[in-house]
Amino acid sequence: MTDAPGLVIVDKAAGMTSHDVVARVRRLAGTRKVGHAGTLDPMATGVLVLGINRATRLLGHLMLTEKAYDATIRLGMSTTTDDAEGEVTATTPAGFLRPDLVDAELARQVGEIMQVPTAVSAIKVAGKRAYQRVRDGEEVELTARPVTIHSLEVRDRRVVEDCLDVDISVRCSSGTYIRAIARDLGATLGVGGHLTALRRTAVGGFDLSHAHTLEELADGLVLVPIAEAARATFGGVDLDETQAADVRFGRPIGLSLPGTGEHALFAPDGEFLALYEPTAGGARPVAVFVG
Repeated sequence: MTDAPGLVIVDKAAGMTSHDVVARVRRLAGTRKVGHAGTLDPMATGVLVLGINRATRLLGHLMLTEKAYDATIRLGMSTTTDDAEGEVTATTPAGFLRPDLVDAELARQVGEIMQVPTAVSAIKVAGKRAYQRVRDGEEVELTARPVTIHSLEVRDRRVVEDCLDVDISVRCSSGTYIRAIARDLGATLGVGGHLTALRRTAVGGFDLSHAHTLEELADGLVLVPIAEAARATFGGVDLDETQAADVRFGRPIGLSLPGTGEHALFAPDGEFLALYEPTAGGARPVAVFVG
């Protein structure tokens, strides 16, 4: 059993839910205080960031960080879930599509865009998850949301029977649906599309090089200490003793923070104290992690 707060970076296997991974790590860590930063669908693999003990309070902030994915889009086939787990709803020959046409339509999805989330998502509609409404046979219409796709690179493409498979790598803001990229690409090309593979390669500063499979973690839990996790994810600021004393009580401080967004503040001995954000006159607390 571990009482230390920190993060566990899991390389999730296909077929498991994020809740399955949390349950396994709870047993390995000997504590129920385990949560995850951003769900991965059962079909998806890759980086799943878990918080243990006091580090669970970091997870809501980690969920807002940039993410990266490798995915395969199959053009020529639409499904009810916009991925391979759904039922096929339509097929259209797509092997003829010119690469430059596909690339041009993908390029239209790069930048700050309005994206309609996939209907089979955890977004609540009138208090009920959208995916549950779909499973209950209801029609679900979600409104478009602003997301940012920082980069979208085509890595490979190949014809599979009458379909065209396109391998892509994506860097995007939190809240971006990669399945929606596939759906929208297929719609604009008039052939339909869905994901056949999805692998998350990074969450913020944590990528696959930091991740361990559950089998590896069963031989020994690898914990990223909370101070190291905070410094790797947010801009780190080292305080003097007077500033640290104020931060421990969650007081605003007259400190100019570089840039925008949340910053991790540290005591002179390296202890992680809090997340603060800049204000006109200094900095104010977002979350304090010490008493």
